[in-house]
Amino acid sequence: MKTKAFIFDLDGVIVDTAKYHFLAWQKLANTLGINFTHDDNEQLKGVSRVRSLEIILGLGNVEATEEQKEEWLTQKNEDYLGYINTMDDSEILPGVMKVLNFLKANNQPIILGSASKNARPILEKVNILHLFDDIVDGNDVSNAKPDPEVFLVGAKKANQPNENSIVFEDSVAGIQAANNAGMMSIGIGEASVLHEADIVFNDFNQISEEFLTELINK
Repeated sequence: MKTKAFIFDLDGVIVDTAKYHFLAWQKLANTLGINFTHDDNEQLKGVSRVRSLEIILGLGNVEATEEQKEEWLTQKNEDYLGYINTMDDSEILPGVMKVLNFLKANNQPIILGSASKNARPILEKVNILHLFDDIVDGNDVSNAKPDPEVFLVGAKKANQPNENSIVFEDSVAGIQAANNAGMMSIGIGEASVLHEADIVFNDFNQISEEFLTELINK
């Protein structure tokens, strides 16, 4: 069997931590007297923390100093960490373990490529940190997706050329980042949203061992 690099995003691909981000942002918004809904939250998808805060402040026409913004970002992150501290392996999304275990059994490099600075603690909480050969997270890269930096670093860590790298993503920006890196992009989610991906699956339950074997040996 050949060797490929399999690079996974974290939020929305392996676990769904988006709900905890929403709760933490909503809590902050409420303290500032801003009404923040699930619809508003859509604007924050794939956006940096600083930009997310600016969007929320814009919703409430709230002016703030850089110092205040820093304070609020720290508060939001502490609340978020409080939520993820309660996570366990029941939060792993459907079919993910089957795919990870198959790749591991077939000695394929498994890399995490996420913008999250909390990737390691989350993987520890859900008991799958040991399945990853390497982790590239928000502490390692400075450019946000669709910039391909996170995936380029991931492929390098796996000692694989970009064209031998396969990325699993749930966001448009993530798919674009994989495409920009010259890698195969596999969307996890809705095909209508992730139409730029090479292939789209609703979730990992739809991914068969035959499909993975074919990918590896291509």
